[in-house]
Amino acid sequence: MEYLFKIQRKIVPEVIELAETRYSILHKIYNEGPIGRRAIAEDLELSERLVRNQLEFLTDRKLIKVSRAGAELTAGGEDFLAELERYIKEIKGFYNLERKLKEILKLPEVIIVPCNLEHSSVLMELGRTAARYLLDLLQPRDVLAITGGYTMARVAEMVPDQPERKFDITVVPGRGGLGEEVEIQANTIASTIAKKLGGKYCLLQVPDNLREENIAAIRNEPSIQRTFEVLCQANILIHGVGQAEVMAERRGRSPEEISRLQDKGAIGEAFGFYFDARGEIVHSTPSVGLGLEDLDRIDKVIAVAGGEDKARAIPAVISPKYQDVLITDENTARRIISLQEQGD
Repeated sequence: MEYLFKIQRKIVPEVIELAETRYSILHKIYNEGPIGRRAIAEDLELSERLVRNQLEFLTDRKLIKVSRAGAELTAGGEDFLAELERYIKEIKGFYNLERKLKEILKLPEVIIVPCNLEHSSVLMELGRTAARYLLDLLQPRDVLAITGGYTMARVAEMVPDQPERKFDITVVPGRGGLGEEVEIQANTIASTIAKKLGGKYCLLQVPDNLREENIAAIRNEPSIQRTFEVLCQANILIHGVGQAEVMAERRGRSPEEISRLQDKGAIGEAFGFYFDARGEIVHSTPSVGLGLEDLDRIDKVIAVAGGEDKARAIPAVISPKYQDVLITDENTARRIISLQEQGD
């Protein structure tokens, strides 16, 4: 198959370019439809004339429908987008890219999203891919734990409603909250996913940055104990990866504390643990919820993280000791590989 793609690139490169353009347009419509022609052209930096011609082509093939509100994917268009994504991954050498990243991170599975868009669309596509992965993975009586953050909020947003199929699952927050926007807190994300899938959910109504002396008392609360009992049964976990400095700021750390973290070489964060470039834990914060020591007993741990600004944080945090799967985007994957090859 790779041999055929090499011939295509040499003899008819315009075919590949056209396929990538149509994929980008379908991808944009999927994420933001109904969306107008002008918005598509501006966001993808394409001419309106080109977009108009492509919309006509896609409409003729019943992949999209266009109304006054804008363009939307049809059911057939959504199915075709998944097929087209596999083709794009093939022609861009993504499977080789995934293999390299698996070798670097020593993970059993890496999924790279073909996405070369603005940051918000990267998060949305990561969310869509992670949501699709979850739907294929979930089985009756599974207990899914999920953390908070912008990426996990996108995962919840991209989980499709399943009115005809009720998932016999329970979704539980993996951590307490950081006192931020309610939309990115683990409680909100867990309840959103459970409602869309017709499952059950538990809430963990505690902040994530309590003082250590208060954690034991909080854990003795009956409602918290009940949630912890469910959390201890989690067999699937999905979580994000943070940059050390950003997460320290979100936890309300002082400039002096952040400076000390930097002096220790902290570059990545997950579950309140801060990692240096070698993957060593250099600092941890007391918290309510799952810790790294709990991940070993969970059957499938999925990390979802993207954005080139996390290219150093991801290898610091991700390890076969803790994760089984990483879902990231193309640019981030290439940046991680480049940094590793440079020895940076």
